[in-house]
Amino acid sequence: MGAEDMDAALARTLLSPKAVRERAHRLLHLGVAGELPHFEVDPGKLCRCADYVTATIRRNYPTLQVPLHARWRHFAAGGFDRWGTLARDAAWPSSAAKGRAAFDLAIVSVLLDAGAGSRWRYREDASGESFSRSEGLAVASFDMFSAGLFSARPNEPLRADAARLAALEPAGVARAFQVGPENPMTGLDGRLSLLARLGEVVAAAPEVFGRHDDPRPGGLFDHLCAQAEGGVLPAEAILRAILDHLGPIWPGRITLGGVNLGDTWRHPSLVTHDATSGLVPFHKLSQWLAYSLIEPLQDAGIGVSGMDALTGLAEYRNGGLFIDTGVLALRDPALAGTAHPVDAPVIVEWRALTVALLDDTAALVRSSLGLTAEQFPLAKALEGGAWAAGRRIARERRPDGSPPLQVVSDGTVF
Repeated sequence: MGAEDMDAALARTLLSPKAVRERAHRLLHLGVAGELPHFEVDPGKLCRCADYVTATIRRNYPTLQVPLHARWRHFAAGGFDRWGTLARDAAWPSSAAKGRAAFDLAIVSVLLDAGAGSRWRYREDASGESFSRSEGLAVASFDMFSAGLFSARPNEPLRADAARLAALEPAGVARAFQVGPENPMTGLDGRLSLLARLGEVVAAAPEVFGRHDDPRPGGLFDHLCAQAEGGVLPAEAILRAILDHLGPIWPGRITLGGVNLGDTWRHPSLVTHDATSGLVPFHKLSQWLAYSLIEPLQDAGIGVSGMDALTGLAEYRNGGLFIDTGVLALRDPALAGTAHPVDAPVIVEWRALTVALLDDTAALVRSSLGLTAEQFPLAKALEGGAWAAGRRIARERRPDGSPPLQVVSDGTVF
């Protein structure tokens, strides 16, 4: 095996939730030992943080019937189940057609779900309500989908076609997001580029995305259903398919042996004795998407096993929770006063510590609730949960609910 082939094989080991978890916990171990450059870690405050998460869960879900952390929750912003209503009323020719449409919607919407900034709002015509951040992006992308913006077939609006995604016009998407001088959105160009690359990648792989239809992101539904054994599919197989087949959409990222590593960044404290030294993977949007594809598969009769193989999401709500509860503290408080690029070591460090601490927090929450990992998987601990608690405490600490550490978003990570 040549050097490049060896590097490519090593690169593929980073395209897994196992690598995300292992490397995150390595950095947490260094943090607890006081050996990280940017953050101090106080494990003694983790129980108090977990208590705050548990209280948030009990407040939001008194019966503890917590749904999975997935994009579908945001489609129900304002208490109205938009997808449930649309799916119920549509005349689907088959359950597979419904599954492809659900995949189309989830994939496109998740890829549009990088932070929009604190000023952007979306006003929904149907309800007259205004939504911001993730809920606003979800409702906006849902309206675009239901109006046929992503469809190449005028008589079939509820789909997203590769050809259409690759040819979306920036002005039209900006209008659909209601972007203007008084309503600016962070990272709009990055989102458009991501959708264009999605269309190109999907069109180039009809054997994956066009098994029973023209190439479309929703074709991944058929690809995954074909992998189910005995009607069951491991959650890790969902993520693997996303990383394998959608990996090329990520822009300007680190490559190793010709393999695009996607949401993988460098940190000097992560040392190995091979070509992956310094590399810390997260795959945040890919894992968010994997979580979001579970329910359409279940709805089609496919069981999904091993959900806890996926990791917590390295994003600012979960990460902000640990700073705001004192589990993490910046060695240099001045770093909180400026925005940092996503590849800055302080951000990479923060994200890695977040992933590892989410595992530990979930274990404490389950113990407090008297539930097992099978009864209360990480996806529920996130939804109920760490993400909601991160948003809640941000609003308690800062009037605009912003995170305690600012990241410059290009629309493709956060």
